Amino acid sequence: MPERGQTTEEHRIPKAAEPPGPAALRRTGALVTLVLGGLTAVPPLSMDMYLPALPEVTDALHAPAATIQLTLTACLLGMALGQLVVGPMSDKWGRRRPLLIGLLVYILATAICAFAPTAELLIGFRLLQGLAGAAGIVIARAIVRDLYDGVEMARFFSTLMLISGVAPVVAPLIGGQVLRFTDWRGIFVVLTGVGIALTLLVWRRLPETLAPEKRHSGGTPEALRTMKSLLADRVFTGYMIAGGFAFAALFAYISASPFVIQEIYGASPQTFSLLFGVNSVGLIAAGQLNGKVLVGRVSLNKVLASGLTAITVAATALLLMTSGAFGDVGLFPVAAGLFVLMSAMGLAMPNTQSLALTRTPHAAGSASALLGTTSFLIGAIASPLVGIAGEDTAVPMAVVQLVCALAAIACFVGLCRPWQQRPTEEADH
Repeated sequence: MPERGQTTEEHRIPKAAEPPGPAALRRTGALVTLVLGGLTAVPPLSMDMYLPALPEVTDALHAPAATIQLTLTACLLGMALGQLVVGPMSDKWGRRRPLLIGLLVYILATAICAFAPTAELLIGFRLLQGLAGAAGIVIARAIVRDLYDGVEMARFFSTLMLISGVAPVVAPLIGGQVLRFTDWRGIFVVLTGVGIALTLLVWRRLPETLAPEKRHSGGTPEALRTMKSLLADRVFTGYMIAGGFAFAALFAYISASPFVIQEIYGASPQTFSLLFGVNSVGLIAAGQLNGKVLVGRVSLNKVLASGLTAITVAATALLLMTSGAFGDVGLFPVAAGLFVLMSAMGLAMPNTQSLALTRTPHAAGSASALLGTTSFLIGAIASPLVGIAGEDTAVPMAVVQLVCALAAIACFVGLCRPWQQRPTEEADH
């Protein structure tokens, strides 16, 4: 037992500065998982609750559908650009401070969206909402990298997919029900309340996970050098771009499905919400299959390849159906194709993130920012393309999805070259 005044390594380092170890994780693991799941649920809540209201917004603000779809694109673009700022900030200042600032701005922007009188103003504050919401996305991934590695990280991402996957299941359902009692503005009121609750939970319950000695003291130049070195890693870049194109295929569905299902196939907002929820259940189930069964038994690269292949097959089938190759197939075959595409995302997205972040323990915030920014930027570019031929055809949606799926496979094969990787490279402990 140390004498009074004795200086040992244990006594010199305050406990608050120590990185969280296994014991700390056992004490707070469930709560941290819940908080991180809530943070990663912010994007689907911000976008998916609003989806059933898109046709109503076009009427209320007297704007064409293509303009109203820009409210989705603006939010997505904001989430992309915001991550480039917040990621390096979290490597410098720790995770909590940038996260809390982002959540407060998110609350303010969302509240203003509820009262936007014009489409242009709504687009502007959706951009700010996305910029602020980026904090939750990028910092949640960085925290996972702080706490886990290799196979454990892949499993945790799959667990997060289960929690955050509840958001796209319930968000359109909540949005559809909110529209029974109020107009589209009420959806943003609900989102403001969600932001307030999550901010209080983070403030009171989420511990700092990046120890001071692991933080980067440099400013913008160092952040840019770090990102440049990450991009110089061919394999990291391959996973990053492949994940970005997979996300773009998913967002093409998110952006186009309200018009495809409700306007082209005549479904009600409640039916659309139900179908959207079923598709999200498929994504959650595949994510749990990935995390609970496949990870640790099957190579992450093999699972990723299977997911990308399934996305490509589903997108091909959707293109054939929507272009009339099989005649007038109706809503449910198209819904089945969308279900397969969404489910396959549960095999693709967690593993692109895990395989990329495994290579970057030294700069998790910056790496997470690059992953998120790439996904959201490609998604923001793909989103307007789904409506390029108007509201009477679903062919552009299927074309965008197929092109994105093929591009993801090309990046995976051409840049990641999984057959050249050592077996331990994808699951270092």
